[in-house]
Amino acid sequence: MGSLTYDRVIVEIDDRTLAHLQLVIVQKLRRGESFLLSWQDCPSVGSGRSSVWLNQAIPLYFKYAGGHAATLNREWIEDLGRSANSAQGLMIVSEAGSSPVTTLAVRSKTTINARTTARTDTVLA
Repeated sequence: MGSLTYDRVIVEIDDRTLAHLQLVIVQKLRRGESFLLSWQDCPSVGSGRSSVWLNQAIPLYFKYAGGHAATLNREWIEDLGRSANSAQGLMIVSEAGSSPVTTLAVRSKTTINARTTARTDTVLA
């Protein structure tokens, strides 16, 4: 289980999903585009849904649990990219059933662990 850290939020995401999200997120941020990232919370963090506004001014950290890079699914990347460009923003959805379509299809949502951590600033002398 990898993680995406943004400001004080740590979102735990399986490595395969995280690799696909990283590609889509980095493409958007390289173009200077801010956008919304949303996911379905798992029961251990209270269920429900969470969202975070991503922009290039705040550092983003991707941490993978495994040592090998995932094989990427082009169709899934395209689906996630279309989602990221929509008014509702990038929705984390499962890979199952991903196929090239002209409009964003409804996909099953991936349940994610997310937690907020205490932010500690360290001053180096």
